[in-house]
Amino acid sequence: MSSHPFAETPEPPYVAVIFTSVRTPGDNGYAVMSASMDALAREQPGFLGIESAREGVGITVSYWADQAAARGWKQVAAHLVAQRRGRDVWYADYRVRVATVEREYGHDSSSLDGEH
Repeated sequence: MSSHPFAETPEPPYVAVIFTSVRTPGDNGYAVMSASMDALAREQPGFLGIESAREGVGITVSYWADQAAARGWKQVAAHLVAQRRGRDVWYADYRVRVATVEREYGHDSSSLDGEH
């Protein structure tokens, strides 16, 4: 596993599932389920990586080889249980957006070798 904070994705195109949420108060088993779902997603066919951040609004983006892989993850039995619990207990509001990534580019300042 890389120490880089970003998912290591291939050349586009690939699929991004963007989950944006507002949590309810308290943990209520969320941390354990979240870690379990992260591990389970990594075992699924077509999984490419995941990135997540939370401060008020949470955003988790999972990357998949194609639409079929993303749809397959949505239907995994344990993930269906987590989705139900999320609706009932953990999330005050959420949105799921599915997109095809067509371009990817970035900047890694550590590659500048001290140049500014």
